[in-house]
Amino acid sequence: MTQDDTQNLGDKIVGVLKSIFDPEIPVDIYELGLIYDVMVSEENDIKILMTLTSPNCPVAETLPIEVEEKVKTLEEVRDCNVEITFDPTWTQDLMSEEAKLELGFL
Repeated sequence: MTQDDTQNLGDKIVGVLKSIFDPEIPVDIYELGLIYDVMVSEENDIKILMTLTSPNCPVAETLPIEVEEKVKTLEEVRDCNVEITFDPTWTQDLMSEEAKLELGFL
């Protein structure tokens, strides 16, 4: 797998992540800054390190499963594993400019 292939797959994964929305906030999880890292192995196994807006988030059980299932729909992806972390804790500072604008923070 070349660097370009990895980059293209990374872009496709970001596209999938941008289609998943936090049910409480009308912004996708990527723009919200909930995705900390996306790792692609040589075998196209994907590991996503993400957080939630709070530990008590009502979708704490379902959101990681939704992310895994949607990323696995990509033809190139062999497997996907989502790990939730609260280190560092999510803050509004992690949101993209687009998300801040959408939510009226700018």
